[in-house]
Amino acid sequence: MRALYTAATGMMAQQFNLDVIANNLANVNTNGFKGSSAEFQDLLYQYNQIPGAINANGGQMPTSSQVGLGVGQGTTTQIFNQGTIQSTGNPYDLAIKGDGFFSVLMPDGTTAYTRDGSLTLDSQGRLTTVDGYPIQPEIIIPPDNTSVTIASDGTVSVMRAGQTNAQQIGQIQLTRFINPSGLLNLGGNLYRNTAASGDPVTDVPGQSGLGTILQNSLETSNVQIVEEMIKMITAQRSYETNSKAIQTADQMLSDANNLKQ
Repeated sequence: MRALYTAATGMMAQQFNLDVIANNLANVNTNGFKGSSAEFQDLLYQYNQIPGAINANGGQMPTSSQVGLGVGQGTTTQIFNQGTIQSTGNPYDLAIKGDGFFSVLMPDGTTAYTRDGSLTLDSQGRLTTVDGYPIQPEIIIPPDNTSVTIASDGTVSVMRAGQTNAQQIGQIQLTRFINPSGLLNLGGNLYRNTAASGDPVTDVPGQSGLGTILQNSLETSNVQIVEEMIKMITAQRSYETNSKAIQTADQMLSDANNLKQ
């Protein structure tokens, strides 16, 4: 009774689907979070009759006789469309409007990437993530500054005590990838590039297809709660339907077992 195993694959697939949906909903308030979508593939087929085959009478079979064996997990595709940008009033909050990531230096010397622009200063005055990872190239804010301005092209300027003109102290750069869905999630709003993501392309904001920077703002999660709720309802109904198929197959086996009685 193939239906037992086929429907079981459907139930397992919907469990995985719900795991992805639950993670999206759990991160609905995570800055720079990008939601994911579960993709599935049908499994192998068993053929009793192959289309185009020659039958015993010498005729060509116009159709096939086949039955599928269920569904398997395909991929989890991360969706990198723009999240909502909210004003915060914090001069160290930066939102990326368009394509691109901030580059950050990890403790092991490697580079990671993030869309979370909730930056802060460490004890050396460096702009860092909330976990203390400095952005690259390094930006050091002088301690005697009275105001910090970050332009849309990433130019960082400060007004220092006793001065009448702003002083440019650095340039924030952004990095983009030809296939951002190929990035590896590290957790903590961080990604790492892989062979699938392609080589990083780094430039000033607004150039080479990169987005621009909005100061005093943050990009929130791009997860749409209503859409995720609809997906969750669909997953639940699909799970129930597959469980009904198992119950029906079980009843058919029971009926066959009771024929002699």
